[in-house]
Amino acid sequence: MKNILIFSLLILLPSFSLLAQPVQIDPEPFEDNSRHWYNIVDKSNVVNPLPNHPKYAPTEVKQIADNILLLQKNNGGWAKNYDVFAVFTEAQKDSLRADSVKADTNTTFDNQSTFTQINALAVAYQALNDEKYAKAALRGLDFILASQYENGGFPQFFPLRNNYSRHITYNDNAMIGVMVLLKAIADNDPLYSFVDKTRREKLKIAYEKGLDCVLKTQIFDNGKLTVWGQQHDEITLAPAGARRYELPSICNKESAALTLFLMSIDNPSPQIIKSIEAAVAWFEESKVYNLRVVRVSAPEVFTGYKISRTDRIAVVDSTAPPIWARFYELGTHRPLFCNRDGSRVYSLDEVARERRDGYGWYINDPQAVLNAYPEWKLRIKK
Repeated sequence: MKNILIFSLLILLPSFSLLAQPVQIDPEPFEDNSRHWYNIVDKSNVVNPLPNHPKYAPTEVKQIADNILLLQKNNGGWAKNYDVFAVFTEAQKDSLRADSVKADTNTTFDNQSTFTQINALAVAYQALNDEKYAKAALRGLDFILASQYENGGFPQFFPLRNNYSRHITYNDNAMIGVMVLLKAIADNDPLYSFVDKTRREKLKIAYEKGLDCVLKTQIFDNGKLTVWGQQHDEITLAPAGARRYELPSICNKESAALTLFLMSIDNPSPQIIKSIEAAVAWFEESKVYNLRVVRVSAPEVFTGYKISRTDRIAVVDSTAPPIWARFYELGTHRPLFCNRDGSRVYSLDEVARERRDGYGWYINDPQAVLNAYPEWKLRIKK
């Protein structure tokens, strides 16, 4: 059962083959970053992709790890939205090496950044036995320790910014990705055998604090324990908003990953068991029936962020399997949608095309929890 749950969480960290030859680094956990680099306009990028930009094969571990070193900032963290598999030109490398770029503090866990790079450096060290990769990974772990709030939560960006990124961030699996990494170290995963005793103890404490924060942020609403928000206030722990179309709400997408993470814990405490049981009950209750979301061709339009050639529509279909809304309104528990201007709506067709096509308003993630639940239930009874 534990292996099934960890498999479900693998998208949060790179997966590697250390038993077979040659060693490979799986691009999938880096996909969010690379997709943004190639497809979405980001004026903050230091370098941008060239037409038909070449990429390293997953087996080229040294080249990929060296890219990760190149992209690491002086504070030990990483910026988002670069492809670590890209074959950078010498001019691009020079730009990324610039003192001002290295000193930049646009370091983040967003789009699965930082914890993915640390994991990749760990496997590069184990495969290549080059100390520079272990040292860089340790600097990344120090960045994680520095970024954690006293209450155990993690922000989206660190150093902190004066905006919503200060909130405890479950969005894009930011905090849970950090927690998967910390759990691996706390569980003495041999991949992290290079972590010294002093750091290991600090990281174990960080893991315990993070776990406590996860349990404390689970939303109690309308007289029942539900799941989690996409963000939570870093002081009050209440559900919090982020971008204008991401209102304070119950968020099923990130909550599915949080629940699977809790289910992966051996010998769970009564509080963890209660948390999981409540989440499973909520996922059952919040199913949406007889609805299918279909992607259709649409006139090409530049949205200001990307070129959109498709649209999404929700159609009534009695044969459709259950799905879930990404967001549910606090208090009413109605599926919740929103436009980029912050206007609250209650159906997909009320969302403007740019956000309708550019955001995942309906999801299937909770099904993985429901699939894993019966076996987890049997395991904890033993």
